[in-house]
Amino acid sequence: MEAENHTEVSQFLLLGLSDDPKLQPLLCGVFLCMYLFTVLGNLLIIVAISSDSHLHTPMYFFLANLSFVDICFTSTTVPKMLVNVQAQRKNISYIGCLIQVYFYMTFAGMDNLLLTVMAYDRYVAICHPLYYTVVMNPHFCGILVLISWFIVFWVSLLHTLLIRRLTFCVGTEIPHFFCELAEILKVACSDTFINNIVLYVSAVFLGVLPLTGILFSYSKIVSSLMRISSAGGKYKAFSTCGSHLSVVSLFYGTSLGVYLSSALTHSSLHNSIASIMYTVVTPMLNPFIYSLRNKDVKGSLKRLPNLAASCL
Repeated sequence: MEAENHTEVSQFLLLGLSDDPKLQPLLCGVFLCMYLFTVLGNLLIIVAISSDSHLHTPMYFFLANLSFVDICFTSTTVPKMLVNVQAQRKNISYIGCLIQVYFYMTFAGMDNLLLTVMAYDRYVAICHPLYYTVVMNPHFCGILVLISWFIVFWVSLLHTLLIRRLTFCVGTEIPHFFCELAEILKVACSDTFINNIVLYVSAVFLGVLPLTGILFSYSKIVSSLMRISSAGGKYKAFSTCGSHLSVVSLFYGTSLGVYLSSALTHSSLHNSIASIMYTVVTPMLNPFIYSLRNKDVKGSLKRLPNLAASCL
């Protein structure tokens, strides 16, 4: 009978960031504004790249994909949290939680792989400029993105199916504002050894290896730049990497902060606050980083009102 009660769990309770009723309107307002800024900022980047033929290059093709993934990444967690805060409830259905885990893993993995592909693009552009148009042709760029989607689709599906084999107690509480895989495994009532092994392997495959690829690409870029005698030439070549480096530092820096926070402290509040950095703050800042540091994107954004007026 006990095992039957475990398997019939129909929902979880997301404890969120705070139980203080006075903080709920503030949290709702802050996260709503951040979410709207994220969606609007990334949509502008996508529209600017799509509408400007000068930006139809591999670098901006990957950037448009990154902006789309960031919108989906934030939309996986924030809307449900806003609904719960506004309705003053904490529940999420079992199926809804599995769906959130699946899409969260998918878009987080795509962020990692796209940043790696963008680093490879910069490596080819700076270290092998004569072969750039041949290597980074539209067909190859499309294949890189499709392969990335294929990988994260199956990895996320594997995690979701492994969760399905676990049992949970009725009234299980998740000390987070969304269904994060690691937190779900902590509250399971059955053995999670296999789940944890797969989690560590996928963390290496979708986290450590992409970061290693990024560091390797930039080591080659720096080595190539050192052979350029002109200071102006070095600055011009490396300036194309500035925005990407900023996004990589922000994404992996906050992700590492979440890992260290969970490893060094058992406070669920600290873990939740740390998770906000890469699930909400990083996708919101990415469009500003690329628009502020990139002259081509800024120019395209300035031309958008004129383009909209001509269409009307």
